Amino acid sequence: MHEALLELADDHLILGHRLSEWCGHAPMLEEDLALPNMALDCIGSARTLYARAGELEGAGRDEDALAYRRGERAFRNCLLVERENGDFAQTMLRQLMFAAFMEPYWHAALGSTDEAVRGVAGKATKEMGYHIRHAGEWVIRLGDGAPESTLRMGRAVEELAPYADELFASSAAARAAEEAGVLPEREALRPAWEAVMSDVMGQAGLAWPDDVWPQTGGREGRHTEALGHLLAEMQSVHRAHPGAAW
Repeated sequence: MHEALLELADDHLILGHRLSEWCGHAPMLEEDLALPNMALDCIGSARTLYARAGELEGAGRDEDALAYRRGERAFRNCLLVERENGDFAQTMLRQLMFAAFMEPYWHAALGSTDEAVRGVAGKATKEMGYHIRHAGEWVIRLGDGAPESTLRMGRAVEELAPYADELFASSAAARAAEEAGVLPEREALRPAWEAVMSDVMGQAGLAWPDDVWPQTGGREGRHTEALGHLLAEMQSVHRAHPGAAW
């Protein structure tokens, strides 16, 4: 069961780190505040999930050990969240894709048999609802904007569409958790995700590609080189000072 929670925690930690990279680099002051706050939402969920996964694992690993002492092949996040930020259009579309999946996921998880999962879900449903609104507004603004912004958002759709299907794929660990009532069934959430994406894409004047080759492997520990670079930065202080406390 702990492996299924690790998948969720890894998704949120890695995406949170990616969003934090915009701090000080966002295109306007409002986004310089909004993106790090969205990152904190994701990292906050990751912390609780890591702590619960550590309890279930029973090997004495706490949230820091799970976040900072695992190598690239041990991470089980989907490939979408580890992708480099790219331009602002890609970041906003990636956030919309993830939040449009996680918002109904956490709503369904309110009925989980695990108290910790219900606790995360109670807070995360509101956070993901905000993420959908924020990212969706930007996707519409850029997609239905000037020629350059429309071009960039269209390019973002082409580049990120292949990573969507992995959101709905349940690993063996996830299927066991779904059957036990701990986590929702991922594939069952596809209609809700498609409804949000169709609405936003329609308002943005964008078309989702019909035929894409799905990019998968993250749940099995097969990642892009982008994750290795991210972990090298994220884990550097902890690995340089193991056991240090602040």
